[in-house]
Amino acid sequence: MSSNTAVFEPIHASDIQSAQARISSEIAPTPLQYCPRLSRQTGYEVYLKREDLQDVRSYKIRGAVYAISNLSEAQREAGIVAASAGNHAQGVAYACRTMGIFGKIFVPSPTPKQKRDRILVHGGDMIELVVTGANFDEAAAAAHADAEARGATIIEPFDARDTITGQGTVAAEILTQLSALGKTLNTVVVPVGGGGLLSGITSYLADMSPRTAIIGIEPAGAASLTAAFEAGGPVTLDTVDPFVDGAAVKRIGTLPYQILEANQGRLHWDTVSEGAVCTEQLDLYQSEGIIAEPAGALSVAGLRTLNLQQGSTVVCIISGGNNDVLRYAEIMERSLVHRGLKHYFLVNFPQEPGQLRHFLQDILGPEDDITLFEYLKRNNRETGAALVGIELGTASAIDGLLKRMDASRIKVQQLRPGTPEYDFLVA
Repeated sequence: MSSNTAVFEPIHASDIQSAQARISSEIAPTPLQYCPRLSRQTGYEVYLKREDLQDVRSYKIRGAVYAISNLSEAQREAGIVAASAGNHAQGVAYACRTMGIFGKIFVPSPTPKQKRDRILVHGGDMIELVVTGANFDEAAAAAHADAEARGATIIEPFDARDTITGQGTVAAEILTQLSALGKTLNTVVVPVGGGGLLSGITSYLADMSPRTAIIGIEPAGAASLTAAFEAGGPVTLDTVDPFVDGAAVKRIGTLPYQILEANQGRLHWDTVSEGAVCTEQLDLYQSEGIIAEPAGALSVAGLRTLNLQQGSTVVCIISGGNNDVLRYAEIMERSLVHRGLKHYFLVNFPQEPGQLRHFLQDILGPEDDITLFEYLKRNNRETGAALVGIELGTASAIDGLLKRMDASRIKVQQLRPGTPEYDFLVA
């Protein structure tokens, strides 16, 4: 245990219960829904905690409203500042409008337009929205500089006691809802960005349900909690993949880490690929009609990695539903690649007639479909290298396709995700 752990004051269930009473007039409990599909597929009793059904479509409103409700009159008059990837900002904006407090909100440039628009809707004329920085951490640095210069109060998205306490009310609701069904919570699966939700839930369950296993799931492209546990403390990642925007945080919060480090005995953590997240987003939409943003589907993607006792009662937190419809083409693409149904190749056709026909008739399988065909030399469309995207009927069909390519005189190079060639030509 690091030396920092001894100096922090733990958050207890009583703190979270007080927060729940404070925010109950603003925030109604969200449903806990049994999911027949996931239960059938896993052998567990799977329930979905529908935080995507909050007024701002995210659990972030809990911490924002609680933190702002605790401000002094002087702090309210000085105004507040927040940095967010989008969801915390909506909670802050909502609280600013309903409590009559002016707020200045900083979001990074990758924040989807849908989230930016909703921030403005929730805040009205009580907020100013500033788009700056390539990621959350850069936006947060700008927010802190602005707050210091103006004497305003920062409302942290995850690394503050009041925020964590407010977010922990999710766990209080879950236990109450399961108890009404005569159920005991065996495992809860929680998405992880900065660690506020996970540390709040952990704090509550440590007191009220100590035998519950707590699973934190991070996107592979922004695994700041995993890095912190490996290093023995919070570290800043060199880069993050911004796709799972609600969890694309370079550095886990200091206070969340301290709470989680003190509870390692009941905590497990894992990462899932962005492609797996996309697949679960699509399945949630097509099967349950749930519009989950990427971070909102993290817990369900993580469910696939678990090896629990059959019949276990498992709750997955659908943390947010602020997904821009314009992103669905990319979501579909990433899902197809993840499931092994979409592949890209550099195909170098010999400079002689009939080679394209040979490729189409003799190399492609009966269920293979070309979704992209682009000659790389624009001045020669008859022969030469082409970038070819192929969607397969089944993932196993790739073996036969590669064998037919190898047996052909046409030179083919498969482009693999994560390589510079793939990222340059495809991504």
